[in-house]
This record gives sequence, C-alpha cells and structure tokens, in this order.
Amino acid sequence: MSIKTNTELIDSENARFYQISLEEAKKRVGVGEVKALLKPKPSSQKEENGQLTIIGGSSLFHGAPLLALTVASRIVDMVFFSGPKDDKDLTYKLKSELYSFIWVPEEEIDYYIAKSDAVLIGPGLMRYHREISNFPALPAGRQFLPLRQDFSGQAISNNKKVKLDKEGLKTKRLSERLLAKFPEKKWIIDAGSLQTIEAKFIPQGAILTPNSREFEILFDLPKTPENVSLMAKKYQCIIVNKGGEATVSDEFKTKTIGMPQPGLTKGGTGDVTAGIIAALACKNDSFLAASAGAFLVKLAAQRLGEKIGNYYNADDLAKALPETIKWCEDF
Repeated sequence: MSIKTNTELIDSENARFYQISLEEAKKRVGVGEVKALLKPKPSSQKEENGQLTIIGGSSLFHGAPLLALTVASRIVDMVFFSGPKDDKDLTYKLKSELYSFIWVPEEEIDYYIAKSDAVLIGPGLMRYHREISNFPALPAGRQFLPLRQDFSGQAISNNKKVKLDKEGLKTKRLSERLLAKFPEKKWIIDAGSLQTIEAKFIPQGAILTPNSREFEILFDLPKTPENVSLMAKKYQCIIVNKGGEATVSDEFKTKTIGMPQPGLTKGGTGDVTAGIIAALACKNDSFLAASAGAFLVKLAAQRLGEKIGNYYNADDLAKALPETIKWCEDF
C-alpha cells in the first residue's frame, strides 16, 4: 500500500471533514491542514519547536499583543515580545497577565529577530494617535494619494485615509526598517504595520492578515477575492482574507475556508488569528501555517458558538484554540 503524501493526506481528511468529493476538497482548507502540521518530537530540546518574536502594542492597544502572545506561547517554545520602551503601563499590564514570554528592549530587537524562526509585527501598533471619523468616501475611480509630509511632520494624504501623526510615523519607520533589513525571515504582517507601510516593503513569502480597511489602505484597492489573489501574485506573498467566506491565497493558488462565524466580528479576534498563524509558521510551510491557523480560528469559534452562541470574546477564542487543535488531531 502506498504512503500518502502530505497533499493527499490533507485532501482526503478535508473530504472526510466536509463530506465532499476529493476534487472539491482540493479547494478547501480544513482538518487536513492541521493534521499535516509538524508535531514536537518526544526527544525535542528547548527552542527546537519554534522561537517567535512579536512586535506591537501601544498605550491605546495593549490588549492586541496580549491576545497574540496568549495563543503563541501555547504552541512554540519561546516567545520574545518588544513593545514601546517608554510605555511603562503596557509593560506592567502584559507582565501581570501573562508570564510565558520574554520582554525584549527595543534596542535589542534586531538580535532577537535574527534568532527567531518567524516574526509577527503590527498588533497594537498605532497608525495615528487619534482616530479620524466621518471621513468622506473616495469618489468612484479615485485612488489613494501617496503619503507626503506637511510642515508639522505629519505624513498625510489629501483624502485623510492614511493620515499618520508621530505615532503612525514611528510605526511606519520601524516596520519598514525591519522588513527591509530581514527580508529572508518568515514575516507575519498585521494591523498597524499593514496600515502604515508601503507595499513595496512586503518581503517575498510574507503572510499578511488584513481586514478590509487594512487591505484597502495598503493596496489602494477594495478587498475582493479577485483583488486578494491579484495582490498575492503581484507581491509574491500569502494573504489571509478574513471574513465570512474566508480564503488563503498565494501567487499560485487560493483555498477556501468558509464556515462563517458572526462572533468573529468582535475586536481582538484578528489578533488571535495573527498570533496562531505566526506561531505555526515557525516550524511549518508558510501557506500551510496560514491555512491551518485561519481554519482553527473558525473552528474554535464554531465550537464556542455551539456551546454559548455568539456570546464569547477574543479572550475566550484564544483559550479555546489548544483544545481545538487537539480535536483536529484526533479527528
């Protein structure tokens, strides 16, 4: 009897999970991807099962990196976190709620990136200090304008869609510097970084986890399945298209997750998604990690929904993921 390849295993398990044909299963993401993930060996030594650096957080968004840290620390051996060095409240908040990570001073971040298997940047980083609301919609056919600086040092566009103040400029400079310096790293780019960098800084093979607005800001295009696939091909990256009928695309293919979950519209669930994908990317193929991570979030939400309806939050989702992973392994 022949031994199945990973692809064959994935397709057959997904066909069984969704109760569909093998041909249809090739287009879907499901239990098969989770079963294909690398599992720690009994003889493993410390740090062999993944080292992850997470860069994020701010006085406004201290919960975002905490959610990503909560998930990642349950999967990889070491998690290094770097946040604003002048924000003592954030440092205290994170250290008082989670102990399974190492705080990294901003001046040492390059060293820890170099030793890490993957890097997540963006959760909780700020685009601007004060949110702009009630901005006018773009006229039909009009594209975003390039960033420029006004006399106060703000980076702005005439339509105010991508206005950056001092906080936003700091996010932009930090993100672009690190992405340019370590292009060979496995990058997971999320939230504040997606809203401030120029697309030309996206490293080949990077995983992007944008919501609709972040996609629009980064690429000057509405987030449609066609545009997601187009940008993945153009920038040779992987884009997780979150939403009801979620998809994962790289330059060669797109696979569908589906499984709409209304509870995933709540704040912080995107940070959970970025955290688990980053953790899985440490020791797995990037497309597999992105697919499995996005699916696991959907399945965990579904399982929570079966127990308590939509009355769960991002914290509940993060805590439900380890049990969901085990459920998939045993399926």
